[in-house]
Amino acid sequence: MEIEQIEILEFLKRHSPFQELPEQELLEIALSIDIAYFQAGSEILTFNQPLSALHLIRSGVVETFRRNGDLYNRLTEGGLFGEQGLLRGNKARFPATAVEDSLIYLIPDQVFQKIFDSNDFFADYIEVGDTERQKSAKTIKKAETDLLSAQVKTLIRREPVSIVDSASVWQAAQLMTEQGVSCLLILYDDKQPERAGTLAGIMTDRDIRSRLVAPGQKSEIPVSDIMSTELVTIEHQQYIFEAMMLMLRYNIHHLPILNKHKPVGIVALSDIIRYESQNSLFVVSSIFRQQSVAELSTLVPDVEACFVRMANEDANSQMIGSAMAAIGRSFKQRLIELAEQELGPPPIPYCFLALGSMARDEQLIVTDQDNALILDNSFDPKLHDDYFLKLANIVCDGLALCGYTYCTGGIMATNKQWRQPLKVWQHYFTDWINTPTAERLLHSSIFFDLDPVAGQTRWADQLNQLILKQAKNNQHFLACMTRNALQRTPPLGFFQDFVMENDGRQNNSLNIKRRGTAPMVDLIRVHALAIGSDATNSFERLNDIIAANILPKGRGEDLRDAYEVIAMARIKQQALAMQTGETVDNNIMPEHLSEFERKHLKAAFSVLSNAQKFLKYHFRA
Repeated sequence: MEIEQIEILEFLKRHSPFQELPEQELLEIALSIDIAYFQAGSEILTFNQPLSALHLIRSGVVETFRRNGDLYNRLTEGGLFGEQGLLRGNKARFPATAVEDSLIYLIPDQVFQKIFDSNDFFADYIEVGDTERQKSAKTIKKAETDLLSAQVKTLIRREPVSIVDSASVWQAAQLMTEQGVSCLLILYDDKQPERAGTLAGIMTDRDIRSRLVAPGQKSEIPVSDIMSTELVTIEHQQYIFEAMMLMLRYNIHHLPILNKHKPVGIVALSDIIRYESQNSLFVVSSIFRQQSVAELSTLVPDVEACFVRMANEDANSQMIGSAMAAIGRSFKQRLIELAEQELGPPPIPYCFLALGSMARDEQLIVTDQDNALILDNSFDPKLHDDYFLKLANIVCDGLALCGYTYCTGGIMATNKQWRQPLKVWQHYFTDWINTPTAERLLHSSIFFDLDPVAGQTRWADQLNQLILKQAKNNQHFLACMTRNALQRTPPLGFFQDFVMENDGRQNNSLNIKRRGTAPMVDLIRVHALAIGSDATNSFERLNDIIAANILPKGRGEDLRDAYEVIAMARIKQQALAMQTGETVDNNIMPEHLSEFERKHLKAAFSVLSNAQKFLKYHFRA
């Protein structure tokens, strides 16, 4: 057999109904398959088109439709289509379109019919189908919504396939082939009893190709030599949405699921993506396929559609903020890749930072860009700055074309002040914390929400650790931060009625960001810095604050609920404006709210007001 046919055979062994077939029938299928490639958006089958092969998806995403145009099914790797047409006169019954670039295996009609007639299991599978293949569009839509509330453990379909770290790569590959899996969890063996059975790493097909075959290593070496050890994991009780966000953020396809530090399963990207339609996963996938800034800018409507969909499907603010931040982060990463393609490799290492709402995973559809560059300490402006200024311009100009407006305060990597070596950044934070003034911190507080986007991410971790160490218990610094946090107050009058903006264009409205979410974020940040919380997201910071027991009983939970009410009011307003073609901003007209919404928004503002009073007293600002 040719190498390509061997690969096809191994693929068939990993997917139903083929993995249940005898070896001889599998071999016959593998030798007969033709391969077709379809670009994203292209038609694969049209209604009543002559059909001569069963279609099996090797990679990509395909949607099939009813005659009236309604979505019938959405299929990913291992999905089958065209079988109904082969059984009914060799005419396509369901039109099919490639959603992503797709590679399709074509199993000739004669081979399909032969196995269908001779193998009862295969015939039953094709005629009845498994529940995943028979999902209607309505069921798919429900599953999409379930992503927002279902726990990740519901995706576990089998025990994780694992092997100890002392086993050889050959043994691991054999096990992967026997079990029909493309990745293997690596566990510590009993040489270290306290760690035995816990996760040491993960090994995938790609690891075998790139770390064993390509370098010419021998298969007898232990799996620990080629496994990936910088692991991203998720706990079994966390939500599927959180798994999706982790995969987006770290660009991984397999995510180990843990229960008390022990692996209980693996969630694959395909497990999630098969349920999703117009969503953040597809948007991010599209971002990394674009070959120019102009192409990236065409995705703006898709980003807006994703935002509106989530707002209308009752996602909470944390989910929406995380998804929008993941999309924004992906735009930055792709723009950086395009910049390096144009400029060549960087002369010295660097780290590109996201600041503010993107760093906190709280980004919405109306947002500007806040970013910075950390450069290696060997940075010489005469030798290196021309490159990094050009890179910063490409990224910032590209972000502006993709809907992220320039920062009016100049907090961007194009500003020389925010394009500095690591030692300068360390000096910045040390100076801000140890010799603070309210005015200086007013312009620098955004830097206390930072997250690495690309490059030497460990530098961002070092800065965050410096902040945690120096800010905690520094009363003068915390008092200055508090003064700034109290400058913006909720829009409530003496009699608990709304106090309207009076700034001309948005007369008689509430700026829900300036008077709501922004002071809430500032307040939470001060408490988080005071207790040494390493969280960046406001909800995660609140969890740490509640656990630290520094607020009066129940106040932390009240703050969490109030923040959700205010944030969702802002989200709903933006989504509605987008759908009706109005200007999308942060302003709300109270007369457009229901009595129920006004009541809850006033209650949330009241919680914020009381929390600010406590903050002022607590830090003696």
